Amino acid sequence: MSTRLTQKNIPMVESQALQLVLETGQVNDSIAHYLSNELKNKGYKFASPSALSFLSALECGENYASEISRKLGVSRQMVAKTVKDLCIANYLEQIDGVGKQKKILFTETGELLMSDARKLLADVDNILANELGQDTIATTVKNLKAIHDVIDQLDNV
Repeated sequence: MSTRLTQKNIPMVESQALQLVLETGQVNDSIAHYLSNELKNKGYKFASPSALSFLSALECGENYASEISRKLGVSRQMVAKTVKDLCIANYLEQIDGVGKQKKILFTETGELLMSDARKLLADVDNILANELGQDTIATTVKNLKAIHDVIDQLDNV
């Protein structure tokens, strides 16, 4: 973002935090689209970036809509709709759980999808290590975790 004034003459201050948000968002989007395209080429026709993002938030074992809703910060209705869509795509299944709650589990196809996604991410790791160096990648991840911790502390003050 520019340091120029807006049309209303309001100053716009440069911000490295803004640059961090923009760049990390672009990296996230690039990786998500790469994974989606590669997985679709492998036959997972419903492997959209949003579906992969949702699936990546699930545990390998049992999941419940209320837990997913809290973890993702979305409504239970949104979780229910997404789970329904992913059941139709044969990535998830719902079975009776305790009381009215349904257990949400990966199907075999869903587990294969996530396994293939992890393999593709490992390939990306190797490409990044070759291009940038393993130390650079490790340091970047470490620094991003440190930044996350600092921002969490600001949010909890």
